[in-house]
Amino acid sequence: MSSISPTIWHHNRYSAEAECEHCGGIVRHEPWCITSNSVVYYAYQIVVDASALTLLDRLSLHSLGVTWDAPACSGGYKNC
Repeated sequence: MSSISPTIWHHNRYSAEAECEHCGGIVRHEPWCITSNSVVYYAYQIVVDASALTLLDRLSLHSLGVTWDAPACSGGYKNC
C-alpha cells in the first residue's frame, strides 16, 4: 500500500475586498493611483468638486475660454 501525502493548500491572504477601488491593486498601488500620486489625486478632486481647482488653474482655464463650474458627476467616484 502506498502512502498518500496530504494535499498542501496555498492560501492567498489577500482577497478581492482588499483591492484598491481606484486602481485595483491588492499588494501595491499602481503609479497612476490617486492614493499614491498627488497630481492624479488633484485631477480626480477637481472633476468631483470644481471648488478644489486652484486659482492659478482657474485663471489658466478662463484664459482658454473654459468654465469649470458644475461637477461632472454627483455622488463621488462610485456614481460616475
